[in-house]
Amino acid sequence: MSRTLWRIMESPNHTNLDPSVFFLLGIPGLEHFHLWLSLPVCCLGTATIVGNLSILVAVVTEPALHKPVYLFLCMLSTIDLAASFSTVPKLLAILWCGAGRISAFACLAQMFFIHAFCMMESTVLLAMAFDRYVAICHPLRYATILTDTIIARIGVAAIVRGSVLMLPCPFLIGRLNFCRSHVIPHTYCEHMAVVKLACGDTRPNRVYGLTAALLVIGVDLFCIGLSYALIARAVLCLSTREARSKALGTCGSHVCVILISYTPALFSFFTHRFGRHIPPHIHILLANVYLLFPPALNPMVYGVKTREIRERVVKVFQKGQGSAMKVSE
Repeated sequence: MSRTLWRIMESPNHTNLDPSVFFLLGIPGLEHFHLWLSLPVCCLGTATIVGNLSILVAVVTEPALHKPVYLFLCMLSTIDLAASFSTVPKLLAILWCGAGRISAFACLAQMFFIHAFCMMESTVLLAMAFDRYVAICHPLRYATILTDTIIARIGVAAIVRGSVLMLPCPFLIGRLNFCRSHVIPHTYCEHMAVVKLACGDTRPNRVYGLTAALLVIGVDLFCIGLSYALIARAVLCLSTREARSKALGTCGSHVCVILISYTPALFSFFTHRFGRHIPPHIHILLANVYLLFPPALNPMVYGVKTREIRERVVKVFQKGQGSAMKVSE
């Protein structure tokens, strides 16, 4: 048993545990490395803030980037920033000083926002795949299909879909009794990690959680795969090798982001439900990779692979340095 968990179990309040309080344990088995693990978390959190804010500033301040693909990228950056702010501060508090105490309301709120933002991100990735499909398979109709109104509706649909699918989860958990323990062996209030602490029948929670995940990950991955199958067929019909290379190049950034986002998500999902023999700290590390890496790497992928964004970001930083030099003079 870890020292942190032992202190909680031995505390005078444990026998009369407050039902309105949970304790996030962090990464069981790796407590001695918490301080070291906080270093990559800080780096990834900083990269997330700097990278996504750079993307937002570059697109907002450059009229030439006011195109559907970049507007979807802005949605992705906004969601990544919001998801990061809902997890990283508490995660660092746990790693730095073991501040795992969290109220039941805050725990349910964190759970709702984390999973809702992940669902919203999946919806935006699907929209970006549809954008690439229209751009390559129906280029002459691109401007008439992806109008500003349609893009705004897709953004609203992403918010509504993520919120509505996650809304029942806090209420389903609210009906449960937690008579065994209030210690969550995790770094954040993940849905299944909280459900496993409950007494009584948790089948509705498990079934709904699995159904919601399949409705999002399963449906979105199928539609994204279908989009790229149609794109591949259209690209193979192009007459020249240069045209095929150019068409595929426009999809490169999005494919990288899909792999970065869905690969750790699928690992975490299947490990939680079927990886009974996998050590808990491995699952928790995968769950944190799922939350920390995509928001930090997505801006880098688009910044490196998209010339227009790269040039605009460089101009923004050069302008900022010029203004700073004038102030110092």
